[in-house]
Amino acid sequence: MKILVIVDSIDIEDSSGSKANVALIHNLVEAGFEVLVYHYTLKNIELSGVSCYTIPEIKYSPLYFLSRTQRVLSRNFNLNAAPFLERLFGFSFTFFNDTNSIIRALKKQTFQPDLVLTLSKGASFRPHYAVMKLPKLHDKWMAYIHDPYPFHYYPRPYNWVEPGYKIKESFFLKVSVKAKYSAFPSLLLKEWMSSYFPNFVKTGVVIPHQNSKRQVRDLTFPDYFDVTKFNLLHAGNLMKQRSPEGLIEGFKLFLEHNLEAKKEAMLLLLGPASYHTQMLEEYQENSPEIYVFNDSVTFDEVYLLQKKVSVNIILESKSEISPFLPAKFPHCVEANKMILLLGPYYSETRRLLGDDYEYWAEVDDVEKTAELIQKLYVLWKQSPDNLLLNRSDLEEYLSADNMKKVINGLKHN
Repeated sequence: MKILVIVDSIDIEDSSGSKANVALIHNLVEAGFEVLVYHYTLKNIELSGVSCYTIPEIKYSPLYFLSRTQRVLSRNFNLNAAPFLERLFGFSFTFFNDTNSIIRALKKQTFQPDLVLTLSKGASFRPHYAVMKLPKLHDKWMAYIHDPYPFHYYPRPYNWVEPGYKIKESFFLKVSVKAKYSAFPSLLLKEWMSSYFPNFVKTGVVIPHQNSKRQVRDLTFPDYFDVTKFNLLHAGNLMKQRSPEGLIEGFKLFLEHNLEAKKEAMLLLLGPASYHTQMLEEYQENSPEIYVFNDSVTFDEVYLLQKKVSVNIILESKSEISPFLPAKFPHCVEANKMILLLGPYYSETRRLLGDDYEYWAEVDDVEKTAELIQKLYVLWKQSPDNLLLNRSDLEEYLSADNMKKVINGLKHN
């Protein structure tokens, strides 16, 4: 089978979404599909063993001129016209120029795919908009929906309503109807989006973020990391709605009950956390057992640490439901270290780990978090090997083989 992948970015350092997309692309190749990638990274990036084409940006058009004028006004005069323009048109001038750039490139390509797969990141969905404008591809189109869209369809506590939200709704309704197939990284997300766009019930399949093994260049451990300690790691963006306070208080309570652990335990928080900067600085200043790096960390460094720490932490928002499958979930499974999950009862991560998985608590349940860390610490003291995850079922679920079965089964739908 020939697959044309149209993707926003294949730069694994720019977002967790790009990391997930690259892992999926690699597994498509590993599964034996003939893959051609058209990407709008706007820089020349090659993926080992994958045919890639960098989509050039249209730089001589009224939309390009308007988008750059808008940026100049914003930068030099602090005049943000984006909300007004998006209320009128639904999207920015940059978005329209970007999608036109993708459309122009796709019209020129000569590859004859059996499946056209659109991947995006964040809230852009540029490849989806572009393919929506190309009816000849619709009978081969699989629209991959990585997150809820538009933003006001996110579950609470996310409550942001974007300018032009009605136009964005209309756009995604068209995607749901025109794409022959839709794919979601999680079952809960498929069900969640189907409640707003019922056609996803008929077209939707689940293709989870992929466990694509990566060869990491030789790295030495960073200065803040001591491999001999009981290390708990949260790596990733701590958004406004994803507060680490319950985790930190639970860790501190664990230390109060286990004074000897102060010399052996470390909580590592790596990744942007601008909404929580003051709180994190206060905790780090008063607790040497807590290390915070409030900025991006290279993928290779995080990937190495996930394999070497004692426990990997997945932290979700305080909510009734978390339909997201975190992009780092496959890496945590591959790392084969116990996962401490802090999130709601209805969570895709909890669903996959299973109802009988012990190391789960609500994100603000300080006492239970401390209790779980205590249990993990006792096991670690007995032997670090006690903290191996050993979930071959999840490794299979996140594998290229499982994805191949899903895609090969499409012709029977």
